[in-house]
Amino acid sequence: MYEDWKENILPLVYSAPQSLNPSSFSVKEYFAARSLIASRSFQIDEYHGFGMVPLADLFNHKTGAEDVHFTSVSPNQEYEDDVDSENGDNNELSKISGHDKRDSTCENSYIHSDSESDYSSVTGEDPMMLQMIMVFNTYGSLGNAALLHRYGFTEAHNPFDIVNIDLELVLKWGCSLFSSRYCRARLSLWRRINISGSVSENSEYFEVSSNGEPELELLTLLYIMLLPDNTCHKLDISICTADKVSANIGMILSEKHDITWSTSSEISKDLLLTEKVCRALLALADIRESCYGSKSIDEDVEALKRCCMTERKLYHSLMLRISERRILEKFRTYATAGAQIQTFQDANGTSTTRKRLKKH
Repeated sequence: MYEDWKENILPLVYSAPQSLNPSSFSVKEYFAARSLIASRSFQIDEYHGFGMVPLADLFNHKTGAEDVHFTSVSPNQEYEDDVDSENGDNNELSKISGHDKRDSTCENSYIHSDSESDYSSVTGEDPMMLQMIMVFNTYGSLGNAALLHRYGFTEAHNPFDIVNIDLELVLKWGCSLFSSRYCRARLSLWRRINISGSVSENSEYFEVSSNGEPELELLTLLYIMLLPDNTCHKLDISICTADKVSANIGMILSEKHDITWSTSSEISKDLLLTEKVCRALLALADIRESCYGSKSIDEDVEALKRCCMTERKLYHSLMLRISERRILEKFRTYATAGAQIQTFQDANGTSTTRKRLKKH
């Protein structure tokens, strides 16, 4: 955003009349104005894109669930609810219209219902039937970090919450065990398989979901970082001949676990959860946890209880810290469980149903 301000706003300030107060167009004011506009901009659907909804902030937010949908369509144009089809939402729709369908354009409102009983009284064409029913807005399926960054609030028990683990943290962990040259070579090999993390503002990262499960891309990188040299060399050679991205890793896994590999197979996360990879995940959890300082999560919870809602910045910052640290706890549980299963299998020399490749 700073670059946008520098490129588009600052030249206008320099060329503006002297009567114009430059402080009104500072980067701070630009951030405030941009945040204000963004907080009232909602995605309607793929066809209409984003639209300004100036009074939407009067409504309470409902995460990941469109409550009411307004749009205008021509009589010959088939309306398609892009958002509903994308999310695979099976919610039943009750249509309320206060206009004659014979009009050249008709404005339609759709209320999403979670069950047949919800809004059962809202039928027919009478808008008055909507009285005393709360209407929500939605910013979509966003985690607390995105909600706080874009709109200035967080939500307790957000099912779309995530924790980001930057690639830099992964390399920091790697350099604590291996040389920088070794880590760069393994990272380069990982990229040659056409795998990468998520990218935002020149920062590459991996997501850990609200249930503590890491992305496949992170597990693959850790797996490659920890491969023996001879196996890594074999993977390096196979990259030039494989006709599918996952076939390179799949070849290694098939040899290690005595699995029949086919090009229609996808890599299962469980196969990548070796004992070393699980220990790496635990180490990454500790490194990521250190970003919160010396205070424990229990201290953060107590601080949140003492915090007044009027202290919005402190309150929502604590909410974000706590939600992320709880995800890290689940992340540790995920890694610990994977290590225990691997240890059991190694001790018994057996293979369980978790060692399978997903078929499509």
